[in-house]
Amino acid sequence: MREVGRDAIVILPAAPVRRRNGDVEYPYRQDSDFHFLTGFPEPEAVAVLMPHRAEGEYVLFCRDRDPTRELWDGDRAGPAGAVERFGADDAFPIGDIDEILPGMLESRSRVCYTMGLHPEFDQRVIGWVNGLRAQSKQGLHAPQEFFALDHLLHDMRLYKSRPELDTMRRSAAIAVEAHRRAMRKAAPGVMEYELAAELLHEFHRHHAEIAYEPIVGGGANACVLHYRTNAAPLRDGDLVLIDAGCEFDYYASDITRTFPVSGRFSPAQRALYEVVLEAQYAAIAACVPGNHWNDPHDAAVRVITHGLVSLGLLKGKVAKLIKEGAYREWFMHRTGHWLGLDVHDVGDYKVGDAWRVLEPGMVLTVEPGIYVPPGARRAPKEFRGIGIRIEDDVAVTRAAPEVLTGALVKQPDEVERFLAGTAA
Repeated sequence: MREVGRDAIVILPAAPVRRRNGDVEYPYRQDSDFHFLTGFPEPEAVAVLMPHRAEGEYVLFCRDRDPTRELWDGDRAGPAGAVERFGADDAFPIGDIDEILPGMLESRSRVCYTMGLHPEFDQRVIGWVNGLRAQSKQGLHAPQEFFALDHLLHDMRLYKSRPELDTMRRSAAIAVEAHRRAMRKAAPGVMEYELAAELLHEFHRHHAEIAYEPIVGGGANACVLHYRTNAAPLRDGDLVLIDAGCEFDYYASDITRTFPVSGRFSPAQRALYEVVLEAQYAAIAACVPGNHWNDPHDAAVRVITHGLVSLGLLKGKVAKLIKEGAYREWFMHRTGHWLGLDVHDVGDYKVGDAWRVLEPGMVLTVEPGIYVPPGARRAPKEFRGIGIRIEDDVAVTRAAPEVLTGALVKQPDEVERFLAGTAA
């Protein structure tokens, strides 16, 4: 409210209920921005912020109590609960919004509302403003400016508070245990979806949900970046790549590990793996205040390009290959993304034309990889069909980077000992 100014009104609707098929709804998940501001978990709600409003600056419109519907769908907070349990200064039934909200708009010059996210609600907001404009001859004053809320709000979400970081540590710890569980299950003949089931079991055991559909790719399936079929058997001698994270109390974790199905890396697998791991260490080391967003990626690219040359997957001088982007044949994605309430979290990566400066409180993933499809004729034969990615969640601090997911093994010798049951 301090940022938008005393003559503004902020309007933010909750996420709608979405139908899966027939009369079955998807499990409800609140809009991330709405949750960030309110913590209110129900649909059919609208949050309104009005700086310096004498009757209360934070107003919540929500569903009224309804014993019949609550018998079928569960408890509702109602307007009284919105005040008592969720900190609203004032609250009204959502059915009264058309009568009450236009009067709130009338006293403001700016409407902070992001158009396009909720098209049906967009029309209601426009209708309220146009209704006021139509009554200008009666002395009513309509807002003259619309201001997109998302840029301001998303910049706030980029910097995690201490309680947010604590929640993300918990999300990371659950995801680490889920990966350990799946790694213990892996063996030749086991199906990819069986490993996915182990992940889900551990998530749900801790009252967490998936942050995204898990990727479990055995063998060449690991070369498909967004592989989600998860329906092939694991084969002796192959690697399996698991990219999975959970959402705990709305905050996401995001981990990738690649490990041998039978417990031991082949020489070719280990050679590629060690390049990716070295690149990840270099990128994590660059996640410090004062560096730019792109510095971890540049660090990973340097290590991977050098490694690709040494293994015969690229030929030429490293500096020239980097300049030409030759590494993208085998490493075609960025090294990370912001992480928070969304797994690909909000926040600008550039400010103007410059990469954003990393600051304490930011959380990002670090996930370099090398992917050599089976049909890659230019690659040495021993590397074909190998896909490797290693990903951790990293918090930028005033000191060294904090690897939130660092408890999960990734050194190749440690991975082999873990798979053999000789390491915790």
